[in-house]
Formats: sequence, structure tokens, C-alpha cells
Amino acid sequence: MAAYDLEEQEQISELKAWWARYGNLVTTLLLVAAVGVFAWQAWNWYQRNQAAQASGILTNVQKAASQRDAKQAAAYAGELIDKFPGTTQAALAVLLASRLQFDGGDVKTAKVQLNWAVDHAAEPELREIARLRLANLLLDEKATDEALKVLERDPIPAFVGRFAELRGDILATQGKTEEARKSYGVAITKADEAAKSAPGENDRAKATLQLKLESLGGVQ
Repeated sequence: MAAYDLEEQEQISELKAWWARYGNLVTTLLLVAAVGVFAWQAWNWYQRNQAAQASGILTNVQKAASQRDAKQAAAYAGELIDKFPGTTQAALAVLLASRLQFDGGDVKTAKVQLNWAVDHAAEPELREIARLRLANLLLDEKATDEALKVLERDPIPAFVGRFAELRGDILATQGKTEEARKSYGVAITKADEAAKSAPGENDRAKATLQLKLESLGGVQ
């Protein structure tokens, strides 16, 4: 028993010596870890709070859209841009508001809103949708060179077919038949790939593309 007590005392002495040497470091590391956990929890709370507030404003945009109130929708979308520019809700609100502006004949405001979404939307998918809508709007205005410039940067893979089709539409309008034919060919290839996983709708999309291609005098 005495031997056990002696051994225990030696272990305690070693522990005291270790703590004297490393105690401050351990305390500092524990403090840093605790601060890190607190900061992470605070950041998550902040993000949730931001998202909740942004969602509330987006609901107002959707309500204004259902009432076809373009002015009110634009005001709420502007509020989201000012307060929560990095949120998904801001990009969605801008896309929704821009459609109302366009339908109401305010093409200038619609372009400003779409350009904002192209430059600032956090999600790549929303940026690509904004680019497609902006290019379509410019095509309607016959600003074909500007429309092609909007589509110039390669899209994310899921949007390659849609970009190729719209690029073909623009090139066909410019009378660039061979280039339009190539773009439609890319779009048809992508429609074929999509049809393997989701036939029906993609088959119809391919049929439409085929008609566009044939209208240029090229049969595929």
C-alpha cells in the first residue's frame, strides 16, 4: 500500500511539473477553442436571422407580383439589394421584379435589375437565368451584338444547351447562318443528353430546335 502511495505521489508530482510547464498553453488553447465555438454559433445565428428577414421582404415582393404591382415589387427588391445583397432572396426578388418591369413596359429598369443579378447573384444558376433573360431582352430590342456579349462567358454545364439555343437565335437574326447552325447543333446534342434522363419535355425541346435548324436550310 505504501509503495502504491509512493507511486501515486510520483505521478502527482509529474503532473504538477507538466502543468507548470504547459498549463498556460493548455488554458490558452481551451480559451481559443471556446471563442471559436462561440463565434461559429454567433455566425450561424446571424446567417439565420439575415435569411429570415430577407425571406420576409421576398414574401412582400411575391405579394406585389401577384397583384401586378411593379412599382411596389421594385421597391421591395431594392430594399433587399440594399440590406441583404448576398442572399438568395435578393436575387430571386430581382428576377421576379424585372419580369414585372418588362411586362409593364419599363425595359430600362428591367435591364438594370437583370444586370445586377448577373453581377451579384450568389448562386450560379440564378446568374445564368439572369443572363438568359437579359440576352433575350436585348434580342427583342435588336441589340444583337450586346446580347451575344452577355452570353460570351461559358455557362455552367446545366445551362449549355439553353445558351447555345439562344446564341443560335441571335446569330440567325444577324444572318450568320453557319454559326447559328453550329449553335443549334450544340443545343440539340445537349437536348439528346437530357432526354435520356427526362424524356418527353426534352424531346419536345429537341423538336423545336430541329425546326429552327431546318429553317436555316440545314438538316441534322
